[in-house]
Amino acid sequence: MRSSTRNARRRNARRVAATAVASGLLATGALALTTSAASAATLSHHGTSYSFQTIDNPKDLTFNQLLGINDFGEIAGYFGSGAAGHPNKGYVIPPFSHHYFINENFPGSVQTQVTGLNNRGITVGFWSSMNNANQVNDNHGFVDTGGHFRTADFPTGAPATPPVDQLLGVNDSNVAIGFYTDANGTNHGYEYNIRTNQFSTVVDPNAPSASLTAAAINDEGHVAGVYTNPANGVTDGFLLTRHGQFTDLAVPGAASTMALGVNNRDEVAGVYADAAGNMHGFTWTARHGFSTVDDPNGMTTTTINGVNDFGQVVGFYVDSAGNTDGFLATPQH
Repeated sequence: MRSSTRNARRRNARRVAATAVASGLLATGALALTTSAASAATLSHHGTSYSFQTIDNPKDLTFNQLLGINDFGEIAGYFGSGAAGHPNKGYVIPPFSHHYFINENFPGSVQTQVTGLNNRGITVGFWSSMNNANQVNDNHGFVDTGGHFRTADFPTGAPATPPVDQLLGVNDSNVAIGFYTDANGTNHGYEYNIRTNQFSTVVDPNAPSASLTAAAINDEGHVAGVYTNPANGVTDGFLLTRHGQFTDLAVPGAASTMALGVNNRDEVAGVYADAAGNMHGFTWTARHGFSTVDDPNGMTTTTINGVNDFGQVVGFYVDSAGNTDGFLATPQH
């Protein structure tokens, strides 16, 4: 799990990148060297160019997703597609060392995804006791504080069968964010205060019963996520401030939009599907609007899951061989 080496690296690292939340909701579910580090650049619509690095765990070169990045450049993710015999296995990549992976799996679990992390040594995610062929498995949210794991499922009287509960991000106030699915198949967003062990709901104030997934939270308490827009039934992203201001996020012309990360500047990151069904990463700010950010190796298969205060983004794409690869993109100012 965690190690004193990792903690020492974190203490000694200079501040380079800031908290993002990530999400494993698109997936069903020792130290080693990375396999590749491909660099390239692309230009977003508001003039930001990025350098891209492919980062895959050599324990599984066919399936990796990077899901979160914190202020120190530490990255959360997992390998394994979740298919039978190919379970999700969580890991954390230490700061400044994209060549190493530290295993992080919920004790006794069959599958684990590490989906988010903050700057205070806390990681969150979800685990499963199953690895079924149909990929219908139980999901349980978890918190890891310095190697001490706890399950954190929203207390609902009518959960899905099997239960679906995922924590997807955490901020520096130790407030985690996530969702659960009820018996009717509707998603409900929630916050979990790690210190007090208390839960609270996250809803669209205009449609409190709408299906909603809370995917990311910044240090101001602003939440990004995914919901069913009650006006048209389309899947849109959103940004909800702690004062209750709800902003719908829909890329113009897109079939669907999902907001999966937010930083302390309220820069939102995520993925949208175009009219042809191709997937593209995006960033959004109130000032500049939407910008497409695609990994050059996966121009129609890119998903961005996390963004930090320096604008670094992490996510994944599908390469020409059909493998799912993790990537880190760093703005070139």
